[in-house]
Amino acid sequence: MTAYHDEEWGVAVHDERRLFEFLILEGAQAGLSWSTILRKRDAYRKAYRGFDPAKVARFGAHERAALLANAGIVRNAAKVDWSIRNAKAYCDLQRECGSFDAYLWAYVDGKPVVNRPRTSADVPATTPLSDQLSRDLRKRGFGFVGSTICYAFLQATGVVDDHLATCFRARP
Repeated sequence: MTAYHDEEWGVAVHDERRLFEFLILEGAQAGLSWSTILRKRDAYRKAYRGFDPAKVARFGAHERAALLANAGIVRNAAKVDWSIRNAKAYCDLQRECGSFDAYLWAYVDGKPVVNRPRTSADVPATTPLSDQLSRDLRKRGFGFVGSTICYAFLQATGVVDDHLATCFRARP
């Protein structure tokens, strides 16, 4: 967890595969701890073909069954099914907007929202931004993208920087 925080969390992501990876992992995390998902991350990368959304979008019954049998990932049928549907919706969104990156970062005019909470208790679970993103993604056919998941996704990808004011990662 420390390495993840120190090296990744809150760092602006513009890579299409990394954005897709975080979207899938945040959905998989629902109801579980983030540390559980981080321990399974390598297995996810392998099972989800390096998080290539076009490859995952083509998953059929055989690949779905392999995912559900893979002890290295969260074997929840709803999460697996939605991850494949989300890959299809992700590819559709890329075609429509040019990239998922352009779509996502347009919500903040290309600049991270920088918050400096004093304590972790001051960090919200949702915000109007995560509510808006969640609504739009759902309208576009995505699942497992509730506002809480979207806020965690925004934080993980650096769209929102919620490093505590006392954290060495806090930018002025």
